[in-house]
Amino acid sequence: MSNEKPIIIDGLQYCRWDRAYFESLKNSGITAVHITLVYHETARETLTRFAQWNHYFELYQDLIMPIRSSKDIILAITSERIGILLGAQNCSPIDDEIGLVEVMRQQGLLIMQLSYNNQSLLASGCYEQHDGGITRFGRQVITEMNRVGMIIDMSHSAERSTLEAIDLSSRPLCISHANPSAAHSALRNKSATVLRALTQRDGLIGFSLYPFHLPNSSQCTLTDFCHMIADTAALIGIEHIGIGSDLCLNQPQHVLEWMRNGRWSKTIDYGEGSSNNAGWPEPLSWFKNSTGMMNIYQGLLDHGFNLHECNQIIGTNWLNFLKKGLIAT
Repeated sequence: MSNEKPIIIDGLQYCRWDRAYFESLKNSGITAVHITLVYHETARETLTRFAQWNHYFELYQDLIMPIRSSKDIILAITSERIGILLGAQNCSPIDDEIGLVEVMRQQGLLIMQLSYNNQSLLASGCYEQHDGGITRFGRQVITEMNRVGMIIDMSHSAERSTLEAIDLSSRPLCISHANPSAAHSALRNKSATVLRALTQRDGLIGFSLYPFHLPNSSQCTLTDFCHMIADTAALIGIEHIGIGSDLCLNQPQHVLEWMRNGRWSKTIDYGEGSSNNAGWPEPLSWFKNSTGMMNIYQGLLDHGFNLHECNQIIGTNWLNFLKKGLIAT
């Protein structure tokens, strides 16, 4: 392994945020991480989440700093702090008001999904039986997100909706945390058709470490994971691949239930789990502490990727994507 410290960017986490965790991120060598600010929160509730993160940035300013532009990532590197990119896993922060796209971007919301599993005002989620594609409102929001430099994320959206978003957007978009359905046929994973369309428009996919999205679930080996990346690189090109771990460390059961159920259901929805497997899945043995990202780096080297390719996958592909996506037109 090179002695030069690699840029490491994790494209999605929702962990329990405190000093101990931020210290573990720093020890892991993380350069920047895209964190989930909200799932189902309204615009007003989202403002409270911003206030909470402003407090974190004040309390832990020796460890973390907010990212509002790609230049801030370079500042995070030089100041030896972790860059925090705030994102939304749903379109709920904008309610039904187009003007709130720009307002949320000004507050620091850099990435937003158009739907989270269910049908939204913008697009169909991947759990819906019928995929209606991008709605009239969704077309307007895509144009506005492009204008203000907010990145479109289609991780939880259905196939037709994802393909239409790719076609409609004037900017590359991401699938921040998912895997190819060829490797594992989870509803959240993406077809070769989607992956080709995404990368033909210069987009990026972050490979997920969430066991329900992996072959053999929690028993997925590091070799299996690297093999999945190698197969995908052969299909779409290595420059379109990153890591979006979907890591949710130290979170209680009620957080998982909020992700899955929000306020939309009176009955329990188990997502990709079941009544017999309703809790957090068992974490991967090689990705459950501060060594996880470097384990992937070493695994990619052992699998036959060279140093430059490992650096691309572990961080520089994300960095290059963010440089293009966060600039307002």
